Amino acid sequence: MSGIRSYWQNYIDGRWVDSASGRRIPIEDPASGQQIAEIARAEAADVDVAVEAARRAAAGRALYDMKPEKRCQLLLAIAREVRALADEIVPVMTADNGKNLEFSRDEVEGTARYFEYYAGMADKIHGRLIPLGDGFVDYTQLVPFGVSAQVVPWNFPLELAARSLAPALAGANAVVIKSPELSPLAICYLATAAERAGLPKGYLNIICGYGNEAGEALTGHSGIDHIVFTGSVATGRRILHKAADRVVPCVMEMGGKSAGIVYPDADLEATAKSAAIGILAHAGQVCSAGSRLIVHESIHDELVERIVAVARGFTMGPGSEGHFLTPVISRAQLEKVEGYCRSGIQAGAKPVIGGKRAERAGYFMPPTVFTGVTPDMLISREEIFGPVLSILTFKEPEQSLAIANDSDYGLAAGVYTRDLKRAHWTADRLEAGTVFINQWFVGGNEVPFGGFKRSGFGREKGVEALANYVQTRNIGIRL
Repeated sequence: MSGIRSYWQNYIDGRWVDSASGRRIPIEDPASGQQIAEIARAEAADVDVAVEAARRAAAGRALYDMKPEKRCQLLLAIAREVRALADEIVPVMTADNGKNLEFSRDEVEGTARYFEYYAGMADKIHGRLIPLGDGFVDYTQLVPFGVSAQVVPWNFPLELAARSLAPALAGANAVVIKSPELSPLAICYLATAAERAGLPKGYLNIICGYGNEAGEALTGHSGIDHIVFTGSVATGRRILHKAADRVVPCVMEMGGKSAGIVYPDADLEATAKSAAIGILAHAGQVCSAGSRLIVHESIHDELVERIVAVARGFTMGPGSEGHFLTPVISRAQLEKVEGYCRSGIQAGAKPVIGGKRAERAGYFMPPTVFTGVTPDMLISREEIFGPVLSILTFKEPEQSLAIANDSDYGLAAGVYTRDLKRAHWTADRLEAGTVFINQWFVGGNEVPFGGFKRSGFGREKGVEALANYVQTRNIGIRL
């Protein structure tokens, strides 16, 4: 795509640098399958330099010793600079990530909002006095961990980087971000915004590399004090093993297989639209996508017809042209999604729409809706990360809960009903960190987000997230 520079570097200790080896990673536009740029390929030597820079920054205590009001203003300045860069960021993000221009612009706005939100907390991080009786003074402090290693996924790279970077800086931590090799370009603008805002050098370092090279080197590095990871269970498990060896605290978000329960009294028109958007937005490449719909048998046929009608109403094509149905991130991801569809068909599920890749350039998977799905099928149990919806049926409320909760994951869930009592009853029994009622993706930067079970632990977003980026020190004094 014209207008995007052909080579991008890593950002370490306040400077844009090549990798030590000089090697590069090719970046594709998933809408065409064509290479659009290259980025410096960070490996273990580059990780060492980035971690050392972060350690020096943390040891220098520039953010920690800064007046809280100044730290607040610094984060607000980063937010302003992100917005100022929006017109540059949006086409780049659409080109290397595949999402449409509207989604890209929303992601830039969400990124700025994270810095604003945690700026509002930066001057409210403080401890408390604990009375121990005459002759004693005891108080607590909330202090940074030091160096936070943050591994960012490719689906919403800029916003998810900001989601962890903003509270980390609010808590005065230094950060090393490992950007995703499939979609790393937009994250580079965080360094530009932070530099223009006046962030002391070394507090933000951004490296791009493959998971088995830069990711492994970073999460296993002896110089890090804290890990934030969003990605697959398999990768998360490897990181946790390394973290356990060194007793490094972690915040982990590892995907989902989120289920929405549709009761007979639901507004079917609104439910169909919500369910379709819940699985088709960004080609289903959303951790909390509504990939299972558990529908009361009395409304099954009508709801399926409505969902298919909504899906057919969207156009498919490059995000740069404003289409809603955009490509999946890569050829490998397209093959993975199509492979799951084949397994569903072989197991007896029926694709009432979609089921195989689009015959066109790029990595496009049409909207796919399966009926006749049973809880034991792979398409009902494993995270596909594509625009594939599995529809199951139930008779009694307890049965719907049993199906929804019969999963290794517990990131999100949903309820569709007009009955407020039934909605609360169901939400209270769903094993998920987030429950949407009558609209998928309700929420914003202000609400805590994280999973139950293998979807992870710790919380991002909201007030709750900040607790994951500071640790408590108690100081007891005998006078």
